Amino acid sequence: MTPTASATDFDPGAAAAEATRAILRDTMDGRHRGVVVDSPPGAGKSTLVVRAARELAAAGRRLMVVAQTNAQVDDLVLRLHEKDPELRVGRLHSSDAESYDPALTELPSVSLSSKAGELDGLPVVISTAAKWAHVQGVEPWEHAIVDEAYQMRSDALLAVAGLFERALFVGDPGQLDPFSVVGAEQWAGLSYDPSASAVATLLAHNPQLPQHRLPVSWRLPASAAPLVSDAFYPYTPFRSGTGPGDRRLSFGVASDGSGPDRVLDEAAEAGWGLLELPARHTPRTDPEAVRAVALVVRRVLDRGTVAVSERSEGPVPVTAERIAVGTAHRDQAAAVRAALAELGVTGVTVDTANRLQGREYDLTVVLHPLSGRPDATAFHLETGRLCVLASRHRHACVVVCRAGVAELLDEHPSTDPVQLGVTVKFPDGWEANHAVLSHLAEHRIPWRP
Repeated sequence: MTPTASATDFDPGAAAAEATRAILRDTMDGRHRGVVVDSPPGAGKSTLVVRAARELAAAGRRLMVVAQTNAQVDDLVLRLHEKDPELRVGRLHSSDAESYDPALTELPSVSLSSKAGELDGLPVVISTAAKWAHVQGVEPWEHAIVDEAYQMRSDALLAVAGLFERALFVGDPGQLDPFSVVGAEQWAGLSYDPSASAVATLLAHNPQLPQHRLPVSWRLPASAAPLVSDAFYPYTPFRSGTGPGDRRLSFGVASDGSGPDRVLDEAAEAGWGLLELPARHTPRTDPEAVRAVALVVRRVLDRGTVAVSERSEGPVPVTAERIAVGTAHRDQAAAVRAALAELGVTGVTVDTANRLQGREYDLTVVLHPLSGRPDATAFHLETGRLCVLASRHRHACVVVCRAGVAELLDEHPSTDPVQLGVTVKFPDGWEANHAVLSHLAEHRIPWRP
């Protein structure tokens, strides 16, 4: 079949630039009070936020920026300073000790304060949603940018909505839903459900707001973008900014024939690898699976793995800092850290999906959330959790999992009650897991430790 012109002539840079122009046009000159931007993994969300902030500030528009965590706030401040060292930025922080990155104190154009009134005259003021919720007695800002808007609960948006006149909402709809420490069943289906995401509630009440999407992922390679897009973003598809062969992994040491080495060879060739252990119901911190994860990481380092990409002219070593291990639970992450320490490995990021959101690595090793489980709970089937774990890598992702997950999914179809008035999230975790497993089956390396 002959490729269509749109398939062969796609220019990722031009597509991303056109999307950005349209977003900024609606933000700067549009008649609506809000603009929503859907950003897939690695599509340049932070770059968009920084550019929009700079353009609003250059136009003399007073701007407040809302992020969800202190780390996100500090990162945005540092990015703004890197792009525009002369731009005066206020970092509004809590009165708690160590509530901001000490590196910010070294930036002459950045002002730090726990009182919004002391930062009121600055072109840009940045803080967390939790801190903004306590700001009172100030003139509303002309514009706001809400970063990670899909991870913000609607009650948090309501708490800050009176502080700005217009807003740009930027976020990733495929990531984990907003976190809540209490059950919200009693509000399910109501238009004011406080546990719903800020974007969901905003669009439910304002369906006429302009909605844009960033069409290119600059993180995910050509081997990963189609799967992640189809499995997790069916209504907001995206493409990779690179093509087949633009990125490559290779090893300085040949395979020793073991399961970990064979799955690494497969991942280097195809971008994905499934190291499948024998089917078995196990404790959550399955010792064999945990050790398998650690062995894969150890072999990445022992084999002198190097990466070739558009970021450098020659091969670059894949060091421990460029590797991440993702798990569903904190005790699993702790077990992997201990197993890595036994193998003499340090410097590798090991964390849960929640904490890996927004981060990027050359190679990731994932302990599948359903590996060894006797049941498929709502927690383990959450679409966003699998999406985060499968979308942190620039080159390759290795999944460690016990056999039998496909059968487990078929034995435990979704039994969540249907709530009237609740927008059905699509795809659901059951479908997304099947889609990912079906693809991983093509790159399966069975191994009995």
